Amino acid sequence: MLVDNSIVLELKAVETVLTVHKAQLLIYLRLTRLRLGFIINFNVPRIKQDIHRIAH
Repeated sequence: MLVDNSIVLELKAVETVLTVHKAQLLIYLRLTRLRLGFIINFNVPRIKQDIHRIAH
């Protein structure tokens, strides 16, 4: 998901965010030539606990 043409959001509902998920977001950042992305995992009791910021 692209937000305001400046941030890439990757929304997940997985047990844990893995390295492959972070690598996937890095690929999206490279392809869009954007510098900032977030992975947000909704499969946790508190979403705030599982937000990952990735910068390229």
